[in-house]
Amino acid sequence: MAKKSKVSEENDSVSRAGQEPVGLIVQINGLLPALSPAEQRVARLVLADPAASARRTITDLSAAAETSEATVIRFCRSIGMSGYPQLRIRLAAEAARRVEPADSRVVGGDIPPGADMAQIIATIAFNDARAVEETAEQLDPEVCDKIVDLLVKASRVEVFGAGASGFVAADFQAKLHRIGRVAYYWPDLHTSLTSAALLGPGDVALGISHTGTTADTIDVLERAKAAGAVTVALTNFPRSPICEVADFVLTTAARETTYRSGAMASRLAQLTVVDCLFVGVAARTRTKARKALEVTAEAVRGRRIGTARRRSGDA
Repeated sequence: MAKKSKVSEENDSVSRAGQEPVGLIVQINGLLPALSPAEQRVARLVLADPAASARRTITDLSAAAETSEATVIRFCRSIGMSGYPQLRIRLAAEAARRVEPADSRVVGGDIPPGADMAQIIATIAFNDARAVEETAEQLDPEVCDKIVDLLVKASRVEVFGAGASGFVAADFQAKLHRIGRVAYYWPDLHTSLTSAALLGPGDVALGISHTGTTADTIDVLERAKAAGAVTVALTNFPRSPICEVADFVLTTAARETTYRSGAMASRLAQLTVVDCLFVGVAARTRTKARKALEVTAEAVRGRRIGTARRRSGDA
């Protein structure tokens, strides 16, 4: 999902012209941390088996979640549904649209104790592919286009992230740098804060945090916003704290499991988003980008062992 933070669109279940609505399962997963404990029990039942949930009455679902029918209705409204009938319709439509292989439930999800290497490989591949696919499905091309336009026009781009998100931030900065954009990534918090303070109108700051609760990234993005820069957040959860300091929000659709919390499928989903932004910038600045790529490729060409040996032999 992608949105302008000043407009509350994260729960909008109405599709845009020519575009499918955001997948309901992806939407619920992204909003899960913002729900009350009772609503989370309802959400987890729905996420565990959407098709079965679509067949339940509100009484059945509330009983299974050990909560009240009123809580189920509040859950529906929290995720942007008008009520339980609309939820059942959307769940049924989602189940019909996403027909998965018979063994997908065995392959997908968490890795069970005692799993052999073949099962681990299959599970990781399935979850990673699903994260990338679902992230791409819910990205808003219009908002991505606006962000690309800002990146192209920016005097300076700063990319921030900690932990696994820091690797994605560094990757995006390096790619922008290779096509001639003025972009920076600082792994040190103090340097990030001081650099953010020097930003201003015409600059762009992108903060990456899977949970949207990483204090360092939020503080740096807030500093950049106070300095006048346009701020963009990339997170898995559209109601997380980082969204409050962002002018634009892009969301991923990673479902982390026991061995993957905030670090594996989320990283690939984040890379999908920043790669889309990067290619968008490169396409807008094709001539300059191509020249920069040629010059930078030539600068490191001799650092490859095979090339260096051939040149040495020619001499």
